[in-house]
Amino acid sequence: MSKYKEIKGFKVQTLASDTAASVAASGSWASAPNLNAACREGGGSGGPTTAINVGGYPYPMTNEHWNGTTWSTFANLGTVRGKNATAGSYTNAIVGNGSTPSTPSIGIVNVVESWDGSSWSEIAEINSIRDSNAMSANGTNTAVIYFGGNYSPGVQALNESWNGSAWTEVGDLNAARSYLTGIGTQTAALAVGGSPDTAANESWNGSAWTEIGDMNTAGDYMGGSSGTQTSALVFGGDPGNSTKTESWDGTSWTEVNNLGTGRDSLKGAGSNSTSALAYGGYTSTDVANTEEWTTTPATDFTKTNLGQVYYNSTSNAFKVTAQPVPGGTWASAANLNTAGTNAGGASNGTQAAALIFAGDRPSRVTATEKYDGTSWTTVNAMSTGRNNLGGAGITTSALGFGGGTPSYTNVTEEYDGTNWTNGGNLNTARQTTGAGASNSSALAVGGYDPGAVTNAVEQYNGTAWTEIAEINTARYIIQNTGTVTAMLASGGQPANASVESWDGTSWTETTDLGTAKAGGYGSGNQGAALYAGGNDGSSNLATVEAWDGSSWTEVADISSGRNAGSNTGAGTASAAIIYSGTGPGNQTEEFTASVTNATITVS
Repeated sequence: MSKYKEIKGFKVQTLASDTAASVAASGSWASAPNLNAACREGGGSGGPTTAINVGGYPYPMTNEHWNGTTWSTFANLGTVRGKNATAGSYTNAIVGNGSTPSTPSIGIVNVVESWDGSSWSEIAEINSIRDSNAMSANGTNTAVIYFGGNYSPGVQALNESWNGSAWTEVGDLNAARSYLTGIGTQTAALAVGGSPDTAANESWNGSAWTEIGDMNTAGDYMGGSSGTQTSALVFGGDPGNSTKTESWDGTSWTEVNNLGTGRDSLKGAGSNSTSALAYGGYTSTDVANTEEWTTTPATDFTKTNLGQVYYNSTSNAFKVTAQPVPGGTWASAANLNTAGTNAGGASNGTQAAALIFAGDRPSRVTATEKYDGTSWTTVNAMSTGRNNLGGAGITTSALGFGGGTPSYTNVTEEYDGTNWTNGGNLNTARQTTGAGASNSSALAVGGYDPGAVTNAVEQYNGTAWTEIAEINTARYIIQNTGTVTAMLASGGQPANASVESWDGTSWTETTDLGTAKAGGYGSGNQGAALYAGGNDGSSNLATVEAWDGSSWTEVADISSGRNAGSNTGAGTASAAIIYSGTGPGNQTEEFTASVTNATITVS
């Protein structure tokens, strides 16, 4: 006879330890024997048991080799120098350019040397003289690329390829920089970080560089790195003698356990993100510190997936992998090209895609900008300049309606991802806010018409607006999240805490906001949302409230009090983005809630 749980139930996996985001997430740094001499800005490369430190400062430095247990010296370069790029290992290496002390300043040398495991030989010079750059190689001294760097009149984007006999200029970096980190091989490399201070990450496929996921923290003198194009670590560096370590999985960077000693100008070696060596560097003085990175994944290692349920046999607890909004934090993101307030916005329901249009920048404009998760780009403008308009839809199917020109308007414009065209007019010209899934499915909620505050609601079907059930409390500058059949309308002017829920037919009053306010930023949907910032009638607020479907809870504040974003928030309650408004006016901030393994409790 079948058992109920075999028909309707599901099996819960038993694990000895919690799931983890990656094997690298289980890693940590431990002290290892120091270099024989304190050193900064040397050339570093090799594997975790074949690492080398070549040249560096204070000048002249002796080369050292790590065998997995201790450091020992080996033959010096023919031209001793620092700020050089190095690739390969103790048995097969190449060193390009660098700087030597000279009077009256640092002198950049155009000298390339090859190491065969017993001696150095000078080989063909690089076409462009520079220092403070990076190299990536195929584990030999005959297949190398040499990119970035510094030379008058400034930082370089140049990239040259070495085939064992000659250097050839190939595809340049997208962003010129020096003091960057090179990872990978001649045909599959990463260029990470650098100066001017940047978090940029570019990927090389043998012919061209492509900008991919940025690091979480910008930094130059990053120095320490390990791994390949799809599995890497970057550690230490500026600003502030950082201890930070970031792991790359081929798609994104994740912060993992810190170095024991924060420093810049250090070097690193290793073959992937699971084993690495960090050595040398500068704190307030040159240091010889060496640290080893090792990972200790459980034998039953399981990668974290949102929503998974499992039983931890060690802690004797059932757990679920969740993304709790109360634990989230805000961080600065790319600024808008033009500062402004009282604009309209649209969102793809993701942190990496948003649209802002019209508003006061500084007067009523038609300008439109699109966000791709990394930067804002100016795109085709609207036809009618206005402020305090409603916005709805996504970046490829958006709607802008109503607003002030300065007289109130009922004009509606539809955006198809490229151009704005006129759509059906609102029934009542007014200042309003809205929400909805596309340029053919939206609501305009409340507002201010030429005479007074209104509780009117209109629905758009792609052709015309139809008046539907009114909200219970008349107000304007309302914060709306959701769709035309499931929406939350929160706060509003005059400043109040009212929250109403829409089911496609009627509005129902639900739990009020903790603070009466208007003009904030909304992200999420009817079941899980954020209300960030706003104005309480006397001052701009930095507070943020999170909605879980039944109640509001204060979570992490934004950087400063701001309002007049006119609904320009986007993303979800656990991965949100807000932009424009009072204060700097061009500021963008992103909210991220970390994925955690939470114990399931029954009350």
